[in-house]
Amino acid sequence: MLEAFIHGFILALGLILPLGVQNIFVFNQGALQPSFIRVLPVVITASLCDTFLILVSVLGVSLLILSSFWIKTVLIGGGFIFLIYMGWTTWNSKPNNEKEEVAKKFTLKKQVLFAASVSLLNPHAIMDTVGVIGPSSITYQGEEKIMFAVSCILVSWLWFLGLAIFGRISGKLDKSGSFMLVLNKISALVMWGAAIYLGLSLFS
Repeated sequence: MLEAFIHGFILALGLILPLGVQNIFVFNQGALQPSFIRVLPVVITASLCDTFLILVSVLGVSLLILSSFWIKTVLIGGGFIFLIYMGWTTWNSKPNNEKEEVAKKFTLKKQVLFAASVSLLNPHAIMDTVGVIGPSSITYQGEEKIMFAVSCILVSWLWFLGLAIFGRISGKLDKSGSFMLVLNKISALVMWGAAIYLGLSLFS
């Protein structure tokens, strides 16, 4: 069981580390919200969404999705549009202005809905769980499969919590907002690059 736990932990950590729309949103909310408690709805929602995706993948839904051409096409097409939109929004965001208005703009309902959208509509999160975690879990049965899933889920919860804390610290240190501005530009380019990759994969 220990081997399954370690395998799941390392695999999930490797998948969640790259810069993506989900990570950026959690980090930005950590930096922009007036208190850490106000970030917790984002952390909890993102973690619950990842937990859902991991569970359905481990339970075998990933095999159904991977075997369906139309489902894959819809996911990739939707992911392409989503990444283009998020890249544009991130590129044009102004951290200093957001810092003053974020408490008013991001109500609890908006936080939860936005965190859910960047998690469940995020093609990278879907492809990581459906295309990697799901198939990797096939090698395990019974308690080992449970430990594998628990390990992957644990990584998500710890990662998003840590990301929010790091964002909070960065927000306090970066009074001018210059770091967040540069990060947003880089993040937008990464999203557009991922969108191009997804678009090309439709024709491959």
